[in-house]
Amino acid sequence: MDPQTAVFQQHRQRLFSLAYRMLGTPSDAEDVLHDAWLRWHAQDVAALDDPQAWLVTVTTRIALDRLRRAKTERAHYSGPWLPEPLTVDADQPEAQLERAESLTLTFLLLLERLSAEERAAFLLREVFDYSHAETAAMLEISEDACRQRVHRAKQRLREDRPRQPLPDTKAQHRLLERFVQALQQPDLETLRALFAEDALHVADSGGLARATLHPLHGADRLARLYLQIARQQRRYGVRHEIRQLNGTPALLSWCDQTLVAASWIDSDGEHITAVHALRHPDKLARLAAVTKAAAPASLH
Repeated sequence: MDPQTAVFQQHRQRLFSLAYRMLGTPSDAEDVLHDAWLRWHAQDVAALDDPQAWLVTVTTRIALDRLRRAKTERAHYSGPWLPEPLTVDADQPEAQLERAESLTLTFLLLLERLSAEERAAFLLREVFDYSHAETAAMLEISEDACRQRVHRAKQRLREDRPRQPLPDTKAQHRLLERFVQALQQPDLETLRALFAEDALHVADSGGLARATLHPLHGADRLARLYLQIARQQRRYGVRHEIRQLNGTPALLSWCDQTLVAASWIDSDGEHITAVHALRHPDKLARLAAVTKAAAPASLH
């Protein structure tokens, strides 16, 4: 490996982590890294005082441009949009540093509430621990403007943050096990008892699979929805598997060898407060390819 490539590879995981948190989609993050690599390859590396800062700056700016385009495209997306999982389980060596709250799918979805500029400033300052001065330089804004963006982002995230900001993974796993049992032996009251009174259901199909096109609210509505889903799944022999997605428990649903849904939950420790169901065939196909390379966890 030549020295220029070796430097890029040395920082690649950090660059990918930043791009993925910016965009919420692994394939988009890889595209950003490809563009960053092309610019790096054309750069006179010997003239750089801080290669990592240069790489982070370029990656951030490429991701910012892509995120601005993505926000425009998502405004015309069919139904809700959900981030795409990065990891199945969290026991691979490269995933050991990816267990923070900032990588959970719930938090990535929360970041969608921020403008592209706020998101970049918040991630660089609060997640990747660059100073306000360093962040401002990377974004080509004043330090005061950087502080304002980070402050607005933190304020908005505090307002919108779920009631259980740091997920209790053991409680989530227990609730998912109860959820699977209720799906296998569907009963309206059993299902209803799982959900908080103001529980939320959001599904992402991109208009390419059968799913709710708008968020649903309330334990009664969610119980009726999943009673219907459970009966359909029993008819088609759907099986369920509890795995780790981005460091927290999630439910994968399979029909034969096809992944038909990937769902993760928010909880208050006792009840499910939100269900996020990924039903987009393309996203599921990419996730299935990763999943099949790993041994199953909890099969039901």
